[in-house]
Amino acid sequence: MTAESTQSDSAGGLEPTRSRPTGLLDVLNVGALVLDADGRIVFWTPQAEELIGYSAEEALGKYAARLIIHPEHMQSVTELFADVLETGRSWAGAFPIRHKDGSTRLMEFRNMRLLDDLGDVYALGIAADHTLLQRVETDLALCEQLISQSPIGLALMDPDLRYLMVNPALERIDGIPAEDHVGRHLRETLPFPDVDTVESALRQVLTTGTPLLDQYHVGRPPADPDHEHAWSLSFYRLEDPGGRILGAAASVVDVTERHRAAAEADRARRRLALVASASTRVGTTLEVEQTARELADIAAPELADVVAVDVLDSVLACRRKRRPDNGPEFFRALALKASHPTVALRAADPPGDLATYEGDRLVTLCVHTGRPVLVRHVGEHDLPRIARDAEGTALLAQAGVHSYLAVPLIAHGEVLGALDLKRTRNPLPFDEDDVVLAGELATRAAVAIDNARWFQSVRNTAVTLQRSLLPQHPPRLTGLEVASRYQPAQATSEVGGDWYDVIPLADDRTALVVGDVMGNGIDAAATMGRLRTATCAYADLDLDPGDVLQHLDKITCDLEHYIVTCIYAVYDPHSRQCRIANAGHMPPALVRSGAAPELLDLPPGAPLGVGGISFGTTTVELGPDDLLVLYTDGLVETRLHPIDDRLNVLLSFLDEADRPLEEICDLLLYGLRNSDDHDDVALLVARAK
Repeated sequence: MTAESTQSDSAGGLEPTRSRPTGLLDVLNVGALVLDADGRIVFWTPQAEELIGYSAEEALGKYAARLIIHPEHMQSVTELFADVLETGRSWAGAFPIRHKDGSTRLMEFRNMRLLDDLGDVYALGIAADHTLLQRVETDLALCEQLISQSPIGLALMDPDLRYLMVNPALERIDGIPAEDHVGRHLRETLPFPDVDTVESALRQVLTTGTPLLDQYHVGRPPADPDHEHAWSLSFYRLEDPGGRILGAAASVVDVTERHRAAAEADRARRRLALVASASTRVGTTLEVEQTARELADIAAPELADVVAVDVLDSVLACRRKRRPDNGPEFFRALALKASHPTVALRAADPPGDLATYEGDRLVTLCVHTGRPVLVRHVGEHDLPRIARDAEGTALLAQAGVHSYLAVPLIAHGEVLGALDLKRTRNPLPFDEDDVVLAGELATRAAVAIDNARWFQSVRNTAVTLQRSLLPQHPPRLTGLEVASRYQPAQATSEVGGDWYDVIPLADDRTALVVGDVMGNGIDAAATMGRLRTATCAYADLDLDPGDVLQHLDKITCDLEHYIVTCIYAVYDPHSRQCRIANAGHMPPALVRSGAAPELLDLPPGAPLGVGGISFGTTTVELGPDDLLVLYTDGLVETRLHPIDDRLNVLLSFLDEADRPLEEICDLLLYGLRNSDDHDDVALLVARAK
């Protein structure tokens, strides 16, 4: 007798196939033999031949006991055979048999009685190699335990990506019972937003047979929809021993803790980078408004979607803050920034506006207590305490403000104002880490704002003092028309000691003075005032310009640590002569009617305060409509350009000297000055009539 295996063809019929192992029985190489009632072999499979060594021709018709049983086992086998045939009870166990080559091999047997349609009795024996069977059983038991006890989620899927089996770990991971997986598609259980990508990748694995390992995916499982989880997925194709595709296997490792640790580490790195960036980007100037804008720019969008910086009006006025109470506060809005277009901006006070917030408002509570105010989840009852009015409440609700944080701006123990933060697009609520980060940013900015407001206060005092010391209205002069300007340095530097003066003298003469006290601040302005007063006094003595500078030099020597440059000129309209002396100052520009502008070639002289230096006087003729321009170095000097180039630029602006004097002053200031110039400018322009 011979045996062959069959399989279904595409039409549903059966067709033979040979020699290709397709299942567990083929792996085990299970052999079968049938004995008649006398113990003769009447059926012998090819697998029996492989196990025992005898071909079907050699085995059929032979007494099985004599062929494959050792003599010492003959009696027990005979008794066992008789018991199976008489009682019909099956027998299973391991038994040694004699191989054709003479060796003894331990086989695993299953024996049972068979009856045919005539009532004849037969014995069926199924045999497999005992060692091989034990190994397979061990492997199966090990696999079953590995699958059931593994902390890694495992799933088997058919070629249509329907679940065939999942292990307990996968049940725990996705929160769906095993029985609810079976028969469902992959996309019905995976909590990934990119499930289409996952499914496409798995189909590629089925097509190519190339495994896909350690794919990182993030989602919210049904068992924990409020928190984000992360998994590492691996896919590989399953084939039977003959190469037929059975489906695919998927392993799922929950790496949520690693994901959260990595996210937290990344968040910490970004926060450190933000703090480091704030140290260089916040407080770059000594301007309160600019510092507030820098703070808002760095907080949005890294920390919040909408950022406002509000400072107490009393702080900007440098008034002593009263003891905190529960009353209202006056806030000056300094900066407002949003990371994206939003109606929430319309709910905030525009920069520059002064607003009153009652004591029940959260920003008022923040400055009263000097502590952060955190509302993780903003509700309807919170919005009125955040917004400035009912309209603002509606706008904040429309913008989707869902989390709020106010942090006090504190410098040197004084609360200056508050950093106001709102989240609309960012889905995460503010947490304690955000409070710490916002506090760090607010502290750095508060120190810069405090420095800037005191600097501006001192600077404003110096500017006021200096302007009060300069001539307010030019006097009526004979034969001479004058215009003047004073422009203090920008807010990044203190006010200097530049000045100008126009002094009427006897006999219709006029003294023109421009000077520069080296230094800045109130002291420099006060020194300038003293020198201006002294200059007026010496001018009344009708002294030669060089002698006036000689006397001023003696006075300056008595002033510690001050050096002064000065141009002193006296114009006589009757002789049309202008007598000029220079103490280390920039050369005046002269524009004669119908001629190109030029710089007067005067002896430079030494600055006032050097001492022991004489000053010469130069006489210059001024014809009708001739223009004389006196100025301090702040008009032409920069940190980036050679002074000769800048003086040439000055002359180029004087090509059209027939303009009105006021227009010439404006042209020179706006044409030569930059927004970041660090020095004062005094400018005096005179035209002979």
